[in-house]
Amino acid sequence: MARRLPAISLLIAWLCASGATLDVAQVFAWARMFTGYAKTESVAAAVRDTFDPGRPCAICRAVSRAREAAGQRAPAVPPTGTDKMVLICERSNVFVAGPEKRAWPDSPRSCAVTHSGDVPVPPPRALPV
Repeated sequence: MARRLPAISLLIAWLCASGATLDVAQVFAWARMFTGYAKTESVAAAVRDTFDPGRPCAICRAVSRAREAAGQRAPAVPPTGTDKMVLICERSNVFVAGPEKRAWPDSPRSCAVTHSGDVPVPPPRALPV
């Protein structure tokens, strides 16, 4: 579940940002209506009654009212033939700092002093008799 939480959160955020919440609510209403009709009718009759515009459920009516309210609040599109809005984007000078050339300070030796003498050889072993 911990792996699915970010994906589910992203899906919900996308649905809310794109305005598809009303579509999700409408699909939920249709599924609920279909399951209700399918209990008493055949599948074909249940589908026909579900999508019958004369028999909306409470959720369908609420979704249609919300769509109408959203349509009234939509921004007005200016009629054609009016002056066009000109957007100006002034670009600023870009400053790019180059790398400074520095010499690293000498660090003290961090390794031990080594000896250059011969390695002692162990005495030869006696052969088994």
